[in-house]
Amino acid sequence: MDALYPLTLFYDGQCAVCSLEMDHLRERNRDGKLRFVDISAPGFDASPYGVTAADMDAEIHAQRPDGSMLRGLEVLRLAYDAVGLGWVMQPTGWGPLRPFFDAGYRLFARHRRRISRAASPLIAVIRAERARRTAERMRACRAGACDTVSSNDRRPS
Repeated sequence: MDALYPLTLFYDGQCAVCSLEMDHLRERNRDGKLRFVDISAPGFDASPYGVTAADMDAEIHAQRPDGSMLRGLEVLRLAYDAVGLGWVMQPTGWGPLRPFFDAGYRLFARHRRRISRAASPLIAVIRAERARRTAERMRACRAGACDTVSSNDRRPS
């Protein structure tokens, strides 16, 4: 399984839902198995990866250590597994259900910008709550009540 990692995720940072998901994975990336590349960043060039920018924009992509590329829901299955949450995505890979989940992901990917706009009030609340918890942990740490585990290594409450 280690041949899969580190796995480099290529995601659309302009998509609020996508960014929120990558933040979620980044928080739990304790072992450094995941790397994150925002394809919407100025100057990003997809050509060194053997795919077009349009392909990467159409759905999430990832690159394995051997240089091979993956795309779609398989990327998220592996990413969740890398951070110890593989059980969450496990049903999406089950034989008869897999095609339905994969099609559902492709439908989401096609409409993600519209979904992000509609979900932006909820996303703002989630981000504010995460920021509040982080600030609370930092205050506790400055007061001498923190442990030796960094905030990136803790599971949020």
